[in-house]
Amino acid sequence: MKNFLFYLIQWTWGLPVNLIGGVVALICRAKGYEQKRFKHALITYLPWKQGGLSLGLFIFIRKEHPNEIWRYNTPIHEYGHTWQALLLGPLYWLIIGLPSAVWCNFFEKYRRKNHVSYYVFYPEKWANAWGQKFSGMRMKLEGEDPQAYKKIAKK
Repeated sequence: MKNFLFYLIQWTWGLPVNLIGGVVALICRAKGYEQKRFKHALITYLPWKQGGLSLGLFIFIRKEHPNEIWRYNTPIHEYGHTWQALLLGPLYWLIIGLPSAVWCNFFEKYRRKNHVSYYVFYPEKWANAWGQKFSGMRMKLEGEDPQAYKKIAKK
């Protein structure tokens, strides 16, 4: 029943963001890009330089990235945005999408210069929290011992 309600709300209240995400995902599938399920979402791996983008149930992530922790954490983070879209529906663009896009694209120099994490801004911090909560996965920290993480993840 929970799954039914999740998808019902995503495809009604969250229709605008999911419709656009679904069309883009279909185009990507037709072009042969790799796709896989991640919990309730569909991830499409793209050969681009950007990190990730969530359009409701549809997540788009950079296929190749040299950082293993980034490759692990990004689906969890983007999945948090999926849940934000569920809650906010058509307000997602105004409350999450636009502020997140501005923070990502126009404040990179500021973040580097001042050693500010991308994830301190409210849409990103919230996405991390909800991504971990609703995926049941814990994001890895830089410098974390992978063996220690595996022990925690099994619990």
